[in-house]
Amino acid sequence: MNLQPLLDALGLQADAARAVADDLRAQVVDLQARLREAETHLERLAITRTTVTDLTDRLPAVAPDLPEHPDYPRILAAFNHATGPLRAKDVCEALGHELQPKNVEGTRAKLKRLVKLGVLTEADVGSFTRKQQPTEHRDQQL
Repeated sequence: MNLQPLLDALGLQADAARAVADDLRAQVVDLQARLREAETHLERLAITRTTVTDLTDRLPAVAPDLPEHPDYPRILAAFNHATGPLRAKDVCEALGHELQPKNVEGTRAKLKRLVKLGVLTEADVGSFTRKQQPTEHRDQQL
């Protein structure tokens, strides 16, 4: 019996298996490099998230968009100049409106809307003040 053809066939299969193993090793090296890159990227994202989260309390609060009416900026200006809480009647006077019930009630509705937007607070029933911004409060503590 001649074993040479069998040994040649086994050699061809061994060469093919060796080529597959070499290819797989190269893929493993490539995958390990890609894995390191992905892990580094994840670490950087985690650091960035932590940094941004730490800084968010230092950013000034973004003022909400005011409704489209010329009285709203004027109302806020009145509160910026006020030394204490204002009532709807006080704001009407500051705006130069006549002290008629329809004007006072319209102004009160605008004040309530500013409360809902988080710009004003209602200290007591019918008494409004400018909402203190968290950054202002922090600056006062420092």
